[in-house]
Amino acid sequence: MLKIFGAPYRYVQGSDALQMLGQYARWLGQRAILVIDSYVHAQYGSRIEALCVASQIQLRTLIVQGDLTPQLIASLSEQGGQSAADMVIAAGGGKALDAGKGVAKALNKPLITVPTVASNDAPTSKNYVLYDEHHNLLAVEHMRFNPALVLVDTTVVASAPRPFFLAGLGEAISKKFEAEQCFARLGKNMYDGHSTLTAQAIAESCLRTLLQDAEQALLVAGTGQPTPAFERTVEAMILMSGLGFESGGLSIAHALTRGLPKIPGLATSPHGLQVAVGLLVQLDLEQRADSSLDTLRDWYGRVGLPTTLRDIGARAPTEAELTAAAELTLAARHTANFQRPLDPATLVAALCRHL
Repeated sequence: MLKIFGAPYRYVQGSDALQMLGQYARWLGQRAILVIDSYVHAQYGSRIEALCVASQIQLRTLIVQGDLTPQLIASLSEQGGQSAADMVIAAGGGKALDAGKGVAKALNKPLITVPTVASNDAPTSKNYVLYDEHHNLLAVEHMRFNPALVLVDTTVVASAPRPFFLAGLGEAISKKFEAEQCFARLGKNMYDGHSTLTAQAIAESCLRTLLQDAEQALLVAGTGQPTPAFERTVEAMILMSGLGFESGGLSIAHALTRGLPKIPGLATSPHGLQVAVGLLVQLDLEQRADSSLDTLRDWYGRVGLPTTLRDIGARAPTEAELTAAAELTLAARHTANFQRPLDPATLVAALCRHL
């Protein structure tokens, strides 16, 4: 199997970086589709539209509403296809960015992502998630290539509510440990190749940066006033975490997000918080001889991340519910990227230790 490393064409981050949107978009053409959710459109839509007009870019705005289903992607793509656009610009949180990815793939156009929160590492990746009409995970789809541009305005991200930032920390902190397991097992990353040493080094740097800077970054989350520590933490949460998971590979912490929604109370818990608890379960299963688990538990306590399933809403699951969660987890592709085969009973026992 080949080693494969993927990444966006260009990553731009900093205070007021949004002002550069029109200039960068001109590199890709003169007509754009803006995929954006209604809340972000009310906050930033007029500014984005003005920046595009100032750079002589014709803009067609599509508002994302409802669950991210194949039908929604088809509808947005049909509307967007009428504008003969040169590119897709996706602005907002995870849903809007994923919708933009779906439209970009359907129309075979380059994508610009403009995250307004740091709740996940979706902005840099080619992956996007689709759901059915009952809110169940349906599929993880892939664009042909990563975004052409990731534009991260840290003033915008620092203005988002603190819980979004905390969820992003929960998602990012797992990447070193998941990539490490994938690498050791010669498992597949998100490009169906082996991880490079470069991806492993990035995942390691992500962990180191978060442990060093996240506490200080949290102090300004929600204030709209980014600091150097905030800038470094955002880079770790979006760029390092994104490259770390996609090119480094995933393991049990993310596989668990397939099964945990079957536990009562967890269906709507934030993805990043599920990953945070999932990482503790993974480290438990690894039976590590080092102090990683203790170090992370201490760090979780300082930043306010959950350490148990009850912390994220689990309500006294039955053995049958835990078994169903374990079986779905073991069916996820990332479970293969682990040091040894797992069975439902072993995983259920680990989940019980983290109730």
